[in-house]
Amino acid sequence: MLMETLRAYQRRDPAARSCLEILLLYAGVHATLYYRFAHWLHRHQLCFLARFISQWARFWTGIEIHPGAVIGRRLVIDHGTGIVIGETAEIGDDVLLYQGVTLGGTGKEMGKRHPTLGSNVMVGAGARVLGPITVHDNARIAAGAVVLQDVPANATAVGVPAQIVRVNGERVRRYADEVDQTSVTNPTLQKIEALTRRVEELEKKLDEAEKTIQPEGEE
Repeated sequence: MLMETLRAYQRRDPAARSCLEILLLYAGVHATLYYRFAHWLHRHQLCFLARFISQWARFWTGIEIHPGAVIGRRLVIDHGTGIVIGETAEIGDDVLLYQGVTLGGTGKEMGKRHPTLGSNVMVGAGARVLGPITVHDNARIAAGAVVLQDVPANATAVGVPAQIVRVNGERVRRYADEVDQTSVTNPTLQKIEALTRRVEELEKKLDEAEKTIQPEGEE
């Protein structure tokens, strides 16, 4: 599992030069190794020791993974600083997480409180996936998105709150073609811009109407 994880980093990170460099220098790999050990302890009811190791890992890597989370194979954490993965989160195989991602709860649920990510899911930098929802296989979450509802397979979610903009490669709305961390458009911002344009049009019509009104005292 370690070797296939290192190779996954090589495939996904253009800056990775060798497996040795990744093993020694990549915080995401270190956090995953700490997690695997802590998760084993957690499964064997050694919960305090498991949490101690996870907190130690957070101190050294800046990545917090609860030992109760279930994580599949070949997880790639790019940069990783600020990532938080909650206790009941589930992550499939070949998932890619960028820095600042939160797989958290909303504070209202009991039992299953955190999201489930399918296989080959990408979650962009600073995205928040909250609550006991499911992000299905091959989905893409844009940077900065806040996901509060299920995301179907092969879909792209963008915005705050997140909206589905592509499914199976077909556009749902007019947004950027790909989630490349920089060219996605926030649907909430687009709505605000549309309202701003409408207000400007109304102000222009009001000015024109005022010009047509004759001054007081004129026939």
